[in-house]
Amino acid sequence: MTDYFNVHKIPLLGETDILVVGAGSAGCVAALAATEQKKYSVMLVERYGFPGGTSTQMLDTFYGFFTPGLSPRKIVGGLPDRVVNELDNTGDIFLRPNTYGAGTGVNYNPERLKYVWDTMITRAGIQYLLHTSLVDVFNEEHERITCIIWNKSGFYKVKARRVIDASGDADFCALSGCRFEVAGENEPAQSMTTTFRMCNVDLEKFEKAGGNKMMKERMANAFDSRTYLLPRKEGSAHEMCQPGCISTVAVKVADMSALRIDELTKAEIEGRKQAFIYEDFFRDQISGYEDAKIIGLSHQIGVRETRRVNGEHRLTKEECLAGEIPSSSVLLCGAPIEDHRKGKNGQDETYWEYIPGEGIYGVPYGTLVPEGSSMTWVVGRCFSATHDAHASCRSMAQTMSMGQAAGLATVQSLNKDCDARNVDIALLRNDLIAIGQILDIPDSVADTSRTGWKNNLTPKL
Repeated sequence: MTDYFNVHKIPLLGETDILVVGAGSAGCVAALAATEQKKYSVMLVERYGFPGGTSTQMLDTFYGFFTPGLSPRKIVGGLPDRVVNELDNTGDIFLRPNTYGAGTGVNYNPERLKYVWDTMITRAGIQYLLHTSLVDVFNEEHERITCIIWNKSGFYKVKARRVIDASGDADFCALSGCRFEVAGENEPAQSMTTTFRMCNVDLEKFEKAGGNKMMKERMANAFDSRTYLLPRKEGSAHEMCQPGCISTVAVKVADMSALRIDELTKAEIEGRKQAFIYEDFFRDQISGYEDAKIIGLSHQIGVRETRRVNGEHRLTKEECLAGEIPSSSVLLCGAPIEDHRKGKNGQDETYWEYIPGEGIYGVPYGTLVPEGSSMTWVVGRCFSATHDAHASCRSMAQTMSMGQAAGLATVQSLNKDCDARNVDIALLRNDLIAIGQILDIPDSVADTSRTGWKNNLTPKL
């Protein structure tokens, strides 16, 4: 909390039962889950002019719905399924089996997804404010939290009975005095990525020339020879919903903090520079890309980790690799540890470590509750986890599941007038199962009763 505001002079915008800070995929689902019982008012604030966060700013694929491997299992359900169904209604989605080792990717049109999030949010009756940033937090008596927000209309107060921090950088938690770890303090922070999209790609020619195997070999040769100043030997480029278009995760910007504005500015500039180096490389070296051009860069550079809140429970690498599902679990994860980092030889690389056994572990409720919290939850990439565990459990299907659990937990907290840390987890699990979440190990992806998807989405190779 800072002292440059006279909070009493700032006009009150309104009071709400539940305030969600950040309309990324975790925040959107949290707000939607909080309205499931239609009992409490919900406000959702977002600093950009559209919802979705990472899901619409820079990516076009949901990972984490399925486990990796030759026999994938669907392990996420409920509200995330409804999002997929909305996209499926207009043909803006397809499956990419076992992509780049991360498992089946649910590829979608990010521009349509912005509209889907808008539609679901407004249909649910949520008070929805875009272009609105959280500035400060004041704790008051009578079980209210006062947040200071700013938008083009000015500074305002919002009073809330419960708050879900889905800001990505744990902005609310940091301002309210919660303990947290900053990425890079103990282990190197994961690198940042500017994604880019290219049009006019001849995908048939690309496949005939060897496809991804050919691309991988030529990318490694270009890196080793330094004929193109690529930041790493490997990167992904995949087909989009839009014909003749591809999307990438190839740029890597390391050793900079997204919490320092000078470094974040340099990272944005470096990310754009690398994107156009890749454009030259693709056009010159990859068959089918001769006439391709970049048509869009991510709205901002993609940030994998900044602050990670210290929660009532902290997910660890050992817990992930143990592959156990404790009774306190509110979501499942099967994603491998995927750590985008700088290797010992100085080059950027991606470290992978897969979950053994069934390939699935449970994520405890306490990872969503800041230490000692009575009225606050934290969801998305700022949840409570160590660096390695975070590198596994940050996929969007998991962050949406975090939002789903926190949204229902806030309702129970209000219903029972209890603190966040005292929520009845068994009751919360029952509520999650009732709306379709999967909390036990499914037999296989062939069990269509567990998908919740209208057309069961035919995979597109």
